[in-house]
Amino acid sequence: MSEKTGVAGKIAQLFIDSKLTPLIIIASILLGIAAVIALPREEEPQIIVPMIDIFVKMPGAGAKEVEERVTGPMEKLLWEIPGVEYVYSTSSPGMSMAVVRFFVGQDEEESIVRLQSKLIANMDLIPWAVSPPLIKPRYIDDVPIISLTFWGEDADYYMLRRVAAEVEDLAKREQNVSITTIIGGEHRQVDVHLDPVRLSAFGLDMEQVAMMVSTANQETDAGSFPSPDGQVLIHAGGFLKDVRDVEGVIVGVFEGRPVYLRDVASIYDGPGEADHYVFFGTGPAARGKGITVHEDQKGVYPAVTVTIAKRKGTNAISVANKVLARIEKARGTIIPDNIHMTITRHYGQTAKEKSDELLFHMMIAIFSVTILIWFALGRRESGVVAIA
Repeated sequence: MSEKTGVAGKIAQLFIDSKLTPLIIIASILLGIAAVIALPREEEPQIIVPMIDIFVKMPGAGAKEVEERVTGPMEKLLWEIPGVEYVYSTSSPGMSMAVVRFFVGQDEEESIVRLQSKLIANMDLIPWAVSPPLIKPRYIDDVPIISLTFWGEDADYYMLRRVAAEVEDLAKREQNVSITTIIGGEHRQVDVHLDPVRLSAFGLDMEQVAMMVSTANQETDAGSFPSPDGQVLIHAGGFLKDVRDVEGVIVGVFEGRPVYLRDVASIYDGPGEADHYVFFGTGPAARGKGITVHEDQKGVYPAVTVTIAKRKGTNAISVANKVLARIEKARGTIIPDNIHMTITRHYGQTAKEKSDELLFHMMIAIFSVTILIWFALGRRESGVVAIA
């Protein structure tokens, strides 16, 4: 009596007799290996949680007035938006900030559109002297994957900030780099201190001088004219590039002679006021972290930090390695020898460690199941399960 073969048996017999079966198995194994290699490694959980910051200014108002006239009414409007889970707000003198968090899984673009539509539809409720709301969406990929801290024994905030700005421009050239930020340091700025006595002597006032400086710092298109090679564009004016350009701005005329800005003001080119202060300290564990400092040089030094984030869907490990390799080549040129660079955050490295640990435990599980089936069913069956 012969047994009738079912659908599963016919499919199995088809693959047993086919000469393509070994090729299909090899292709499946290669595809699995490629998937493991190409799988993006992430440190932050890749979940969709729309989060939006809202900033509103009310110059001259105290924190209590901002809370009553801006923050409170704005919170009521935000709670009317479908899908909102939490609303956090902060009121400070002259400023109101609200953070709107939607439920997990809400569409990001749709959530932004809903919030903008709600605020735009109620613009008529904004009190006098209150600015329109500034809306800034936040994403999980805005979290930096790399933080580079620059410090030195004989470097000041001004020098560190200029080096960090060059490094930031260098990192931006990498294809998959997203947001970069510089924290700490002193910006370069040109300070103009007007002398009231000299202004009065030349018959000028501060408002007139400010308007002339603003006008001089502009560039406009002034048309074009034909040439044998085509149209030649004409640009009028130009931006002020250095302190000499600022000193040479004509702010008025006195007795038929031009009055320059340097005639009525003292002009300084140098560091401005720092917005944030960053310090880097070296202690007993510095050498174990790869920080080489002489014993007599251990202490706390001024520092500037550059943070680098990646684009959505890219591999944190590869992006971090490419950025660091590009920056390492700049040592001795953009980064002087007297300035140290310390990696204070490397999510590419931690993501690699976690993904490698996950793959290692998966291999242990596969090996354990294979051994168990070997003892229970046999060597051939365990091999089939291991390959699958």
